[in-house]
Amino acid sequence: MLTVLQVAYPMAPVGEDAVGGAEQVLSMLDEALVEHGHRSIVVACEGSTVRGTLLATPRVRGSSADVRTWAAAHDGHRAAIAEALRRWPVDVVHLHGADWYRYLPAADVPVLVTLHLPPSWYPEEALRPTRPRTLLHCVSPSQHRACPPSGALLPPIRNGVSVRRMHAAVRRRDLCASLGRICPEKGFHMAIDAARRADAPFLLAGCVFPYDEHRRYWDAEIAPRLDARRRFVGPVTFRGKRRLLSAARCLLVPSLAPETSSLVAMEAMACGTPVIAFAAGALRDIVAHERTGFLVRDTREMADAIAAARSIDGDECRREAEERFSAERAARAYLARYEWLAAGGTDALDRTDGTMADARA
Repeated sequence: MLTVLQVAYPMAPVGEDAVGGAEQVLSMLDEALVEHGHRSIVVACEGSTVRGTLLATPRVRGSSADVRTWAAAHDGHRAAIAEALRRWPVDVVHLHGADWYRYLPAADVPVLVTLHLPPSWYPEEALRPTRPRTLLHCVSPSQHRACPPSGALLPPIRNGVSVRRMHAAVRRRDLCASLGRICPEKGFHMAIDAARRADAPFLLAGCVFPYDEHRRYWDAEIAPRLDARRRFVGPVTFRGKRRLLSAARCLLVPSLAPETSSLVAMEAMACGTPVIAFAAGALRDIVAHERTGFLVRDTREMADAIAAARSIDGDECRREAEERFSAERAARAYLARYEWLAAGGTDALDRTDGTMADARA
């Protein structure tokens, strides 16, 4: 039996209804560990729900620009990690937060870091850790290619979603939708513009986190664009997300960032819903143009694709999700990597082409 300590981003709760991709991946792995008979310990902020054992840290509130806010969050995580290492014989520590390098454990335990963000968003020194037995990996081949060369970088493990759980008996409606964190890099104002240009009803679901930049974006770019046919429905639960994605004619993903993955695009495909996305980062690998959706360059092309979405076969979208983006495949790859790290081995790694058997699926 393995004992794996997973550590979440300090500011966002984990659980079935989590908004962020990193939190959803952590929750998937927490469930997989328990289902396979391993011990799962999770360090995450108050309000989180887990299948294993939760060590909750205080949910720090304050301005994202206040260094005291971040210092308190990092102190709480360091204390919880130290407590976990004292209480249990931890085999692997798995860090998911964007600020993971702020609370690396001092103990001689293998550390795996999943890089959920574009590599350029991390400090350069963080991508070349000096702490022994600290290894990094990406969540898509495109993200892996963007990483600077490092002996600490393992082959990627592509993200996955629970394809079977996404099935919902919901009547398809003539609307388009977007879902995620409401922040500048997600470009949701462009989705609203595309829906208006296509004269299509549009629902935007998600959360406006209490960060100054996110609030300014909402006030300046999102709120003024909303009207009776382009509406914001706020945060949704997992069931609400499933209903929305199953009912929509298409999902709009107008990301302006080099996306490392897109769980919501995978979930939409699992619902049989085509995805219309900018070809940003991993999205060009997730969306099969004209087969499971459309890759577009601007709001005009996005608006045209909304009308064309009816030509996409929903069953083909579901097959693609099952074959390429299942949570079961991702979980198997992670469990194999945990076992390899716990055993202290490196021979299984094929560094010649940056791949590994568990990462090819």
